[in-house]
Amino acid sequence: MKYRKVGSWKAHSLIELKSALIASFFTLALPGCAIIKEENKTQNGRFEFALIGDMPYDGKQKEEFAHVMKEISAADLAFVVHNGDFWFDGIAWKKTTKGLPPCSDKTFQDRLGLAQSSRHPFIFVPGDNDWADCHRAKPRAYDPLERLTKLRQLFFQSDQSLGQRTMRLVRQSEDTRYAKFRENVRWTYGGVQFVTLHMIGSNNNLGRTPKMDAEYAERNAANLVWMREAFELANRNGNKAIMIIAQANPQFENTWSAKLQGRYMLKGLGIKPPKQRRATGFDEFLAALEKETLAFGKPVVYVHGDTHTFRVDKPLVGSTSRRMIENFTRMETIGYKNTHWVRAIVDPGNPSVFSFRQQIVKENMVKH
Repeated sequence: MKYRKVGSWKAHSLIELKSALIASFFTLALPGCAIIKEENKTQNGRFEFALIGDMPYDGKQKEEFAHVMKEISAADLAFVVHNGDFWFDGIAWKKTTKGLPPCSDKTFQDRLGLAQSSRHPFIFVPGDNDWADCHRAKPRAYDPLERLTKLRQLFFQSDQSLGQRTMRLVRQSEDTRYAKFRENVRWTYGGVQFVTLHMIGSNNNLGRTPKMDAEYAERNAANLVWMREAFELANRNGNKAIMIIAQANPQFENTWSAKLQGRYMLKGLGIKPPKQRRATGFDEFLAALEKETLAFGKPVVYVHGDTHTFRVDKPLVGSTSRRMIENFTRMETIGYKNTHWVRAIVDPGNPSVFSFRQQIVKENMVKH
Protein backbone atom coordinates (compact mmCIF):
# COMPACT_ATOMS: atom_id res chain seq x y z
CA MET A 1 0.00 0.00 0.00
CA LYS A 2 1.32 3.45 -0.96
CA TYR A 3 0.58 6.44 1.21
CA ARG A 4 0.46 9.92 -0.29
CA LYS A 5 2.60 12.65 1.22
CA VAL A 6 0.50 15.68 2.13
CA GLY A 7 2.53 18.47 0.53
CA SER A 8 5.23 19.99 2.68
CA TRP A 9 2.92 20.17 5.72
CA LYS A 10 2.83 23.93 5.30
CA ALA A 11 -0.95 24.20 5.07
CA HIS A 12 -2.51 27.59 4.44
CA SER A 13 -4.67 27.18 7.52
CA LEU A 14 -5.65 24.61 10.13
CA ILE A 15 -8.72 23.94 8.03
CA GLU A 16 -6.65 23.26 4.93
CA LEU A 17 -4.25 21.03 6.86
CA LYS A 18 -7.20 19.07 8.18
CA SER A 19 -8.63 18.78 4.67
CA ALA A 20 -5.30 17.56 3.29
CA LEU A 21 -4.99 14.94 6.02
CA ILE A 22 -8.53 13.72 5.38
CA ALA A 23 -7.89 13.54 1.63
CA SER A 24 -4.72 11.53 2.26
CA PHE A 25 -6.40 9.17 4.72
CA PHE A 26 -9.28 8.37 2.40
CA THR A 27 -7.24 7.73 -0.74
CA LEU A 28 -8.69 4.25 -1.11
CA ALA A 29 -12.18 5.33 -0.10
CA LEU A 30 -12.53 7.87 -2.91
CA PRO A 31 -12.07 6.03 -6.20
CA GLY A 32 -11.72 8.32 -9.18
CA CYS A 33 -11.01 11.37 -7.04
CA ALA A 34 -8.72 13.43 -9.29
CA ILE A 35 -7.05 15.38 -6.51
CA ILE A 36 -5.69 12.09 -5.18
CA LYS A 37 -5.34 10.01 -8.30
CA GLU A 38 -4.44 12.24 -11.24
CA GLU A 39 -5.15 9.51 -13.76
CA ASN A 40 -5.60 11.88 -16.71
CA LYS A 41 -2.12 13.35 -16.39
CA THR A 42 0.59 12.03 -18.72
CA GLN A 43 4.09 11.14 -17.60
CA ASN A 44 5.43 14.56 -18.59
CA GLY A 45 2.68 16.30 -16.59
CA ARG A 46 0.56 17.31 -19.59
CA PHE A 47 -3.21 17.13 -19.15
CA GLU A 48 -6.40 18.50 -20.70
CA PHE A 49 -9.79 19.63 -19.46
CA ALA A 50 -13.00 21.13 -20.88
CA LEU A 51 -14.38 24.65 -20.49
CA ILE A 52 -18.01 25.48 -21.29
CA GLY A 53 -20.52 28.15 -20.35
CA ASP A 54 -23.68 30.07 -21.25
CA MET A 55 -25.55 26.92 -22.21
CA PRO A 56 -28.01 25.33 -22.60
CA TYR A 57 -30.49 28.19 -22.91
CA ASP A 58 -33.50 26.95 -24.86
CA GLY A 59 -34.92 23.64 -26.04
CA LYS A 60 -32.87 23.60 -29.22
CA GLN A 61 -29.63 24.29 -27.41
CA LYS A 62 -30.36 21.62 -24.85
CA GLU A 63 -30.40 19.09 -27.69
CA GLU A 64 -27.10 20.52 -28.93
CA PHE A 65 -25.68 20.45 -25.40
CA ALA A 66 -26.16 16.68 -25.40
CA HIS A 67 -23.81 16.49 -28.40
CA VAL A 68 -21.25 18.63 -26.56
CA MET A 69 -21.33 16.44 -23.46
CA LYS A 70 -21.09 13.29 -25.58
CA GLU A 71 -17.84 14.58 -27.09
CA ILE A 72 -16.53 15.72 -23.73
CA SER A 73 -17.33 12.40 -22.07
CA ALA A 74 -15.55 10.53 -24.85
CA ALA A 75 -12.40 12.63 -24.47
CA ASP A 76 -9.56 11.87 -22.06
CA LEU A 77 -10.02 14.84 -19.73
CA ALA A 78 -9.21 15.57 -16.11
CA PHE A 79 -12.39 17.56 -15.44
CA VAL A 80 -15.05 19.88 -16.88
CA VAL A 81 -15.83 23.44 -15.76
CA HIS A 82 -19.10 25.23 -16.62
CA ASN A 83 -18.56 28.93 -15.98
CA GLY A 84 -22.16 29.94 -15.42
CA ASP A 85 -25.52 30.75 -16.99
CA PHE A 86 -26.88 27.22 -17.07
CA TRP A 87 -30.18 28.55 -18.48
CA PHE A 88 -31.69 31.44 -20.38
CA ASP A 89 -31.85 35.05 -19.20
CA GLY A 90 -35.28 35.36 -17.63
CA ILE A 91 -36.35 38.41 -19.60
CA ALA A 92 -35.35 36.94 -22.97
CA TRP A 93 -37.09 33.59 -22.61
CA LYS A 94 -40.36 33.03 -24.47
CA LYS A 95 -42.67 30.07 -24.66
CA THR A 96 -41.88 29.85 -28.37
CA THR A 97 -38.21 29.20 -27.55
CA LYS A 98 -39.30 25.95 -25.90
CA GLY A 99 -37.27 24.40 -23.15
CA LEU A 100 -37.80 24.86 -19.43
CA PRO A 101 -38.54 28.36 -18.07
CA PRO A 102 -35.63 30.14 -16.33
CA CYS A 103 -35.22 29.90 -12.56
CA SER A 104 -37.97 27.35 -11.92
CA ASP A 105 -37.47 24.46 -9.51
CA LYS A 106 -37.83 22.07 -12.43
CA THR A 107 -35.06 23.86 -14.31
CA PHE A 108 -32.77 23.70 -11.26
CA GLN A 109 -33.27 19.94 -11.03
CA ASP A 110 -32.86 19.44 -14.78
CA ARG A 111 -29.54 21.28 -14.93
CA LEU A 112 -28.28 19.49 -11.84
CA GLY A 113 -29.06 16.24 -13.64
CA LEU A 114 -27.06 17.38 -16.67
CA ALA A 115 -24.08 18.18 -14.47
CA GLN A 116 -24.28 14.89 -12.59
CA SER A 117 -24.43 12.93 -15.85
CA SER A 118 -20.93 14.09 -16.83
CA ARG A 119 -18.46 11.21 -16.98
CA HIS A 120 -15.72 13.54 -15.74
CA PRO A 121 -15.69 15.63 -12.55
CA PHE A 122 -17.95 18.63 -13.21
CA ILE A 123 -17.42 22.02 -11.53
CA PHE A 124 -20.18 24.61 -11.86
CA VAL A 125 -19.64 28.35 -11.36
CA PRO A 126 -22.80 30.48 -10.89
CA GLY A 127 -23.81 33.20 -13.34
CA ASP A 128 -26.33 36.05 -13.25
CA ASN A 129 -28.95 34.07 -15.18
CA ASP A 130 -28.79 31.40 -12.50
CA TRP A 131 -30.13 33.62 -9.71
CA ALA A 132 -29.51 37.40 -9.85
CA ASP A 133 -31.68 37.99 -12.93
CA CYS A 134 -34.53 35.79 -11.70
CA HIS A 135 -36.48 38.89 -10.59
CA ARG A 136 -37.36 39.43 -14.25
CA ALA A 137 -37.91 35.82 -15.23
CA LYS A 138 -40.87 34.73 -17.34
CA PRO A 139 -43.52 33.45 -17.08
CA ARG A 140 -43.06 34.23 -13.35
CA ALA A 141 -40.51 36.17 -11.35
CA TYR A 142 -38.53 34.92 -8.33
CA ASP A 143 -36.70 36.49 -5.42
CA PRO A 144 -33.00 36.41 -6.42
CA LEU A 145 -31.73 35.76 -2.89
CA GLU A 146 -34.13 32.85 -2.43
CA ARG A 147 -32.93 31.39 -5.74
CA LEU A 148 -29.30 31.91 -4.65
CA THR A 149 -29.95 29.96 -1.46
CA LYS A 150 -31.51 27.14 -3.47
CA LEU A 151 -28.61 27.16 -5.92
CA ARG A 152 -26.13 26.77 -3.09
CA GLN A 153 -28.11 23.96 -1.52
CA LEU A 154 -28.43 21.95 -4.73
CA PHE A 155 -25.16 22.45 -6.60
CA PHE A 156 -22.60 22.82 -3.81
CA GLN A 157 -23.54 20.23 -1.22
CA SER A 158 -20.31 18.45 -0.30
CA ASP A 159 -16.57 18.75 -0.70
CA GLN A 160 -16.83 16.74 -3.92
CA SER A 161 -17.43 18.02 -7.43
CA LEU A 162 -20.47 17.04 -9.44
CA GLY A 163 -20.28 14.30 -12.08
CA GLN A 164 -20.16 10.50 -12.18
CA ARG A 165 -16.49 10.58 -11.27
CA THR A 166 -15.79 13.24 -8.68
CA MET A 167 -12.80 15.03 -7.27
CA ARG A 168 -12.33 16.81 -3.98
CA LEU A 169 -12.63 20.58 -3.84
CA VAL A 170 -11.62 23.02 -1.11
CA ARG A 171 -14.55 25.35 -0.45
CA GLN A 172 -14.32 28.86 0.97
CA SER A 173 -17.13 27.87 3.33
CA GLU A 174 -14.63 25.74 5.27
CA ASP A 175 -13.64 29.07 6.80
CA THR A 176 -16.53 29.89 9.15
CA ARG A 177 -16.20 33.59 8.33
CA TYR A 178 -17.39 32.76 4.80
CA ALA A 179 -19.73 29.89 5.59
CA LYS A 180 -22.34 30.80 2.98
CA PHE A 181 -19.87 30.92 0.04
CA ARG A 182 -19.86 27.20 -0.78
CA GLU A 183 -19.67 28.00 -4.49
CA ASN A 184 -16.15 29.45 -4.27
CA VAL A 185 -13.76 26.52 -4.64
CA ARG A 186 -10.16 25.71 -5.46
CA TRP A 187 -8.17 22.64 -6.35
CA THR A 188 -4.67 21.81 -7.50
CA TYR A 189 -4.00 19.57 -10.47
CA GLY A 190 -0.68 18.93 -12.18
CA GLY A 191 1.03 21.69 -10.23
CA VAL A 192 -1.52 24.30 -11.32
CA GLN A 193 -3.80 26.18 -8.92
CA PHE A 194 -7.45 26.48 -10.01
CA VAL A 195 -9.83 28.84 -8.24
CA THR A 196 -13.42 29.87 -8.92
CA LEU A 197 -15.00 33.19 -7.99
CA HIS A 198 -18.70 33.95 -7.72
CA MET A 199 -18.53 37.06 -9.88
CA ILE A 200 -21.44 37.58 -12.25
CA GLY A 201 -22.69 39.66 -15.13
CA SER A 202 -25.37 42.32 -14.70
CA ASN A 203 -22.65 44.53 -13.15
CA ASN A 204 -21.96 41.90 -10.48
CA ASN A 205 -25.45 42.56 -9.03
CA LEU A 206 -24.49 46.13 -8.09
CA GLY A 207 -26.72 49.13 -8.65
CA ARG A 208 -30.22 47.64 -8.80
CA THR A 209 -31.56 47.89 -5.24
CA PRO A 210 -30.05 48.59 -1.79
CA LYS A 211 -30.69 44.95 -0.87
CA MET A 212 -28.81 43.72 -3.91
CA ASP A 213 -26.00 46.21 -3.26
CA ALA A 214 -25.56 44.71 0.20
CA GLU A 215 -25.40 41.22 -1.33
CA TYR A 216 -22.78 42.44 -3.81
CA ALA A 217 -20.64 44.02 -1.10
CA GLU A 218 -20.52 40.86 1.00
CA ARG A 219 -19.85 38.55 -1.95
CA ASN A 220 -17.28 40.89 -3.49
CA ALA A 221 -15.34 41.02 -0.22
CA ALA A 222 -15.39 37.22 -0.02
CA ASN A 223 -14.22 36.92 -3.63
CA LEU A 224 -11.26 39.23 -3.04
CA VAL A 225 -10.16 37.30 0.04
CA TRP A 226 -10.53 33.98 -1.78
CA MET A 227 -8.51 35.15 -4.78
CA ARG A 228 -5.71 36.58 -2.63
CA GLU A 229 -5.53 33.34 -0.64
CA ALA A 230 -5.23 31.37 -3.89
CA PHE A 231 -2.27 33.46 -5.03
CA GLU A 232 -0.66 33.20 -1.61
CA LEU A 233 -1.08 29.43 -1.63
CA ALA A 234 0.23 29.15 -5.18
CA ASN A 235 3.35 31.08 -4.22
CA ARG A 236 3.87 28.99 -1.11
CA ASN A 237 3.44 25.69 -2.98
CA GLY A 238 5.49 26.72 -6.01
CA ASN A 239 2.57 26.23 -8.42
CA LYS A 240 3.56 26.85 -12.01
CA ALA A 241 0.40 28.79 -12.94
CA ILE A 242 -3.04 29.94 -11.75
CA MET A 243 -6.39 29.76 -13.54
CA ILE A 244 -9.25 31.89 -12.20
CA ILE A 245 -12.73 30.97 -13.42
CA ALA A 246 -15.82 33.16 -13.05
CA GLN A 247 -18.90 33.96 -15.08
CA ALA A 248 -18.55 37.71 -15.51
CA ASN A 249 -16.76 39.60 -18.21
CA PRO A 250 -15.32 42.29 -15.90
CA GLN A 251 -14.94 44.76 -18.76
CA PHE A 252 -11.16 45.09 -18.78
CA GLU A 253 -11.51 47.81 -21.42
CA ASN A 254 -13.01 50.14 -18.82
CA THR A 255 -9.54 50.46 -17.26
CA TRP A 256 -7.84 51.35 -20.54
CA SER A 257 -6.70 54.84 -21.48
CA ALA A 258 -8.92 56.82 -23.85
CA LYS A 259 -6.34 56.37 -26.61
CA LEU A 260 -6.32 52.61 -26.19
CA GLN A 261 -10.11 52.44 -26.08
CA GLY A 262 -10.34 54.43 -29.26
CA ARG A 263 -7.75 52.36 -31.08
CA TYR A 264 -9.14 48.93 -30.30
CA MET A 265 -12.85 49.47 -29.63
CA LEU A 266 -14.43 52.70 -30.74
CA LYS A 267 -12.60 54.26 -33.67
CA GLY A 268 -14.23 52.05 -36.28
CA LEU A 269 -17.65 52.97 -34.92
CA GLY A 270 -16.94 56.69 -34.92
CA ILE A 271 -17.47 56.89 -31.15
CA LYS A 272 -15.29 58.89 -28.80
CA PRO A 273 -14.14 57.34 -25.50
CA PRO A 274 -15.88 58.66 -22.38
CA LYS A 275 -14.19 61.56 -20.63
CA GLN A 276 -14.44 59.88 -17.24
CA ARG A 277 -14.04 56.25 -16.24
CA ARG A 278 -17.34 54.64 -15.34
CA ALA A 279 -17.50 52.97 -11.92
CA THR A 280 -18.55 49.31 -12.06
CA GLY A 281 -19.03 46.30 -9.83
CA PHE A 282 -15.69 44.94 -11.07
CA ASP A 283 -13.32 47.79 -10.19
CA GLU A 284 -12.00 46.32 -6.94
CA PHE A 285 -11.52 42.93 -8.55
CA LEU A 286 -9.53 44.33 -11.47
CA ALA A 287 -7.27 46.35 -9.17
CA ALA A 288 -6.61 43.29 -6.98
CA LEU A 289 -6.10 41.07 -10.03
CA GLU A 290 -3.45 43.43 -11.43
CA LYS A 291 -1.59 43.53 -8.13
CA GLU A 292 -1.63 39.77 -7.58
CA THR A 293 -0.74 38.95 -11.19
CA LEU A 294 2.30 41.22 -11.19
CA ALA A 295 3.49 39.86 -7.85
CA PHE A 296 3.00 36.23 -8.91
CA GLY A 297 5.09 36.63 -12.07
CA LYS A 298 3.98 33.30 -13.56
CA PRO A 299 1.15 32.61 -16.02
CA VAL A 300 -2.29 33.72 -14.83
CA VAL A 301 -5.41 32.95 -16.87
CA TYR A 302 -8.87 34.38 -16.26
CA VAL A 303 -11.67 32.33 -17.83
CA HIS A 304 -15.18 33.74 -18.16
CA GLY A 305 -18.37 33.62 -20.19
CA ASP A 306 -21.12 36.26 -20.06
CA THR A 307 -20.61 38.01 -23.41
CA HIS A 308 -20.62 34.86 -25.56
CA THR A 309 -17.58 35.74 -27.66
CA PHE A 310 -14.83 33.14 -27.96
CA ARG A 311 -11.45 34.84 -27.57
CA VAL A 312 -7.98 34.44 -26.17
CA ASP A 313 -6.29 37.79 -25.56
CA LYS A 314 -4.34 39.99 -23.14
CA PRO A 315 -6.68 42.76 -21.97
CA LEU A 316 -5.17 43.44 -18.53
CA VAL A 317 -3.26 46.72 -18.83
CA GLY A 318 -0.96 47.97 -16.09
CA SER A 319 -2.27 51.02 -14.28
CA THR A 320 1.25 52.45 -14.15
CA SER A 321 2.96 51.09 -17.26
CA ARG A 322 -0.15 51.46 -19.46
CA ARG A 323 1.06 48.35 -21.28
CA MET A 324 -0.38 44.85 -21.35
CA ILE A 325 0.69 42.62 -18.48
CA GLU A 326 2.50 39.83 -20.27
CA ASN A 327 1.92 36.98 -17.82
CA PHE A 328 -1.87 37.46 -17.93
CA THR A 329 -4.26 35.91 -20.46
CA ARG A 330 -8.05 36.07 -20.76
CA MET A 331 -10.04 33.24 -22.33
CA GLU A 332 -13.76 33.54 -22.96
CA THR A 333 -15.76 30.40 -23.60
CA ILE A 334 -18.16 29.78 -26.48
CA GLY A 335 -21.79 30.48 -25.54
CA TYR A 336 -25.34 30.85 -26.82
CA LYS A 337 -26.30 30.73 -29.67
CA ASN A 338 -23.24 28.67 -30.50
CA THR A 339 -22.95 25.30 -28.78
CA HIS A 340 -19.37 24.09 -28.75
CA TRP A 341 -16.61 23.70 -26.15
CA VAL A 342 -13.01 24.66 -25.48
CA ARG A 343 -10.24 22.16 -24.82
CA ALA A 344 -7.72 23.58 -22.37
CA ILE A 345 -4.24 22.05 -22.43
CA VAL A 346 -1.71 22.29 -19.62
CA ASP A 347 1.83 21.51 -20.72
CA PRO A 348 4.80 22.09 -18.38
CA GLY A 349 6.98 22.41 -21.48
CA ASN A 350 4.97 25.41 -22.67
CA PRO A 351 6.29 28.70 -21.20
CA SER A 352 2.69 29.94 -21.05
CA VAL A 353 1.61 26.61 -19.43
CA PHE A 354 -1.89 26.91 -20.92
CA SER A 355 -3.11 26.69 -24.49
CA PHE A 356 -6.67 26.52 -25.81
CA ARG A 357 -8.31 24.80 -28.74
CA GLN A 358 -11.87 25.40 -29.86
CA GLN A 359 -13.79 22.15 -30.33
CA ILE A 360 -16.48 22.66 -32.95
CA VAL A 361 -19.16 20.00 -32.61
CA LYS A 362 -20.14 18.85 -36.08
CA GLU A 363 -23.78 18.17 -35.21
CA ASN A 364 -24.15 21.73 -33.88
CA MET A 365 -22.69 23.62 -36.82
CA VAL A 366 -24.87 26.27 -38.46
CA LYS A 367 -26.52 25.15 -41.67
CA HIS A 368 -25.89 28.28 -43.77
